[in-house]
Amino acid sequence: MADNNNFIHDIIEKDLASGVNTAVHTRFPPEPNGYLHIGSAKAIWISSFTAKKYGGLFNLRYDDTNPAKEDDEFVWSIRQDLEWLGAIPTGGVYFGSDYFDKCYEYAVKLIKDGKAYVCDLSKEEMEQYRGTLTEPGKESPYRNRTVKENLDLFERMKNGEFADGAKTLRAKIDMSSPNFNLRDPAIYRILHKTHHRQGDKWCIYPLYDFAHPIQDALEGITYSLCDIGFENHRPLYDWVIENIGFNPRPHQYEFARLNLTYTVMSKRYLRKLVETGIADGWDDPRLPTLCGLRRRGYTPSAIFDFLGRVGVTKVNSLTETELLEHCIRDELNRNALRRVCVLKPIRVVITNYPEDKTEYFSLPNNPNDENAGTREVPFTRELFIDESDFAEVPPPKFFRLKPDCEVRLMGSYVIKLNEIVKDGNGNITELHCTADLETGCEKPIDGRKVKGTIHWVSAKYAKSATVMMYDKLFTVANTAEIENGDYDAYLNPESQVKIEDAKIEPSLADSKPGDRFQFVRCGYFVRDTKNDNTYNLIVGLKDSFKA
Repeated sequence: MADNNNFIHDIIEKDLASGVNTAVHTRFPPEPNGYLHIGSAKAIWISSFTAKKYGGLFNLRYDDTNPAKEDDEFVWSIRQDLEWLGAIPTGGVYFGSDYFDKCYEYAVKLIKDGKAYVCDLSKEEMEQYRGTLTEPGKESPYRNRTVKENLDLFERMKNGEFADGAKTLRAKIDMSSPNFNLRDPAIYRILHKTHHRQGDKWCIYPLYDFAHPIQDALEGITYSLCDIGFENHRPLYDWVIENIGFNPRPHQYEFARLNLTYTVMSKRYLRKLVETGIADGWDDPRLPTLCGLRRRGYTPSAIFDFLGRVGVTKVNSLTETELLEHCIRDELNRNALRRVCVLKPIRVVITNYPEDKTEYFSLPNNPNDENAGTREVPFTRELFIDESDFAEVPPPKFFRLKPDCEVRLMGSYVIKLNEIVKDGNGNITELHCTADLETGCEKPIDGRKVKGTIHWVSAKYAKSATVMMYDKLFTVANTAEIENGDYDAYLNPESQVKIEDAKIEPSLADSKPGDRFQFVRCGYFVRDTKNDNTYNLIVGLKDSFKA
């Protein structure tokens, strides 16, 4: 993980040096209405790493102020994702709903101070009164209710006397402000919904822009770090802090969110993919969710390496998915064990090899790690090679198996194709070859050169497996350019290809869910955690990212 300073660290170091703050306390405030994605990982990384760097504390606080969308399933998944990333909430785990009583108390204070009022305008009417970029908003006809009337109405809202949407509590700020967020924003709404933790205790709920600064202040947060989308909300954040009178107080700072090519970060759309069955759950390996990336075989260290390379700025940009792939490929190239998998097998018979003989060849577990050792791979008369390594009518410069030419079986013999056996329909059933039995792990003794090397598994000892090949979720790089969010039209129909009855070397029988391998000449794969005897493509061998 990069330890380079960024503009947030510059602010913190200046504050610590001047005594504005004596400690660093950050938080991550996810709403439990879906699963976290890699964009969330950026927010987690920035806040947790910043706290750790300065010996401070990091809180996890669930923003559960909207009972219409929240669920305990998402609460559990968020905690699991943080634990997987190693972002330990050293300052504690909290829920926004823990502060409902305090939020109500502070709302009453604002009413008593003449800074909040109960409004009867509907949502549509409030929009009409709000004004435009060039015209100021109009004051609500209910703006000048007396403190006594507002207190009475707000208590009756709490007691459930009014229907959803009948009234709101609004902050009394400035209807002519150039910042729309200060044009008397709603800070409480009526919602007769059962809360996942509070049950039916409340039928009014604070809006995020009101609840969030209160939560930060009560937890002693010093640096409230959030994405750039909240930059225009900061004046309201400060207004709440100042008018309630918190001291010491938190400060909000914004950073550019993570935008990644060929995917979307919209929880709403990801939920749609899951609920319509297009995705295999929130942990579908094609999704940018953290559980999807985990199932795909990505590691926290690769994700943090990626985020460190992206950096922390205030300028939104589009990051290439190839950079993320480069980071996991670089890590796996160093530490993944090598194994053999034949994705689309063709049977090869070595006609001059004894039918009842088995011998073993040593293959390296990882050529980049001298401590990884070797393994013994069985060789028999009948083998499987991949159909891509054979051509009956080869194209130019095809250095794999073809008629009357030789090829090296990786780590073992040189073989020559003599006969192509077909069934009555003209389909190839077997390839009959002869082996130069003097070439086991050695060059031909007569000095002839063999250009091609292909991988193989013994037909007698190979195991069958399902292999899932994955590609990009969308066919366009910048999904933000898709008009009206019509993402369905740009889903990649080849984003998932299932290969059944692939042949794997026998040592993989001992693999466990989550184990990662390089299937030589194929790519990096992980044993699936959801489906038995299945391997998911993590990333291919070819690195297209230009560092």
